[in-house]
Amino acid sequence: MPIVLASASPRRHELLGGAGIVFEVVVSPAEEIHDASMKPDVLCEINATLKAAAVANVRPDATVIGADTLVFIDDLPLGKPADMEDARQMLRRLSGRTHQVCTGVCVIYPGGGKNVFHDITQVTFLPLDDAAIDRYFTLANPLDKAGAYGIQESGELIISEIRGSFDNVMGLPVDKVIAALG
Repeated sequence: MPIVLASASPRRHELLGGAGIVFEVVVSPAEEIHDASMKPDVLCEINATLKAAAVANVRPDATVIGADTLVFIDDLPLGKPADMEDARQMLRRLSGRTHQVCTGVCVIYPGGGKNVFHDITQVTFLPLDDAAIDRYFTLANPLDKAGAYGIQESGELIISEIRGSFDNVMGLPVDKVIAALG
């Protein structure tokens, strides 16, 4: 039975492939919901479901995996920054504080069965001044990442501690996905 990842994220591709899963990629055309009034886990699960369902409609023969990752601080979501100034503001807000990274996942099986779940990881940032942010930006592109950072890209320059799944912070809680795939 084919497995399809409904994501353009190179990090999700890397994580799933690194786990030994053979899969195809079909980028989901679904539009994400951006609603700061929703609980983080609910918002991520809804977006993951929208992405997976859009691909499952064109690939009903496959097991489809959709995922959505958001960074939350003070219960407010930080998605991908609009530009470099937005990215800089996000890192200033995260500086010296603990925030949550939530990834919602939806696995849709042939026949329409569905498994929806999420994982949350606590991430604590080092205190960052403008020079530290500038240094990080010379090493990592913040524009395609929720919260304007990637833990796998020079994360040691900005992160002091994580509690939970490293893979979840990258964008896919691999252990939970493998369990859902059976």
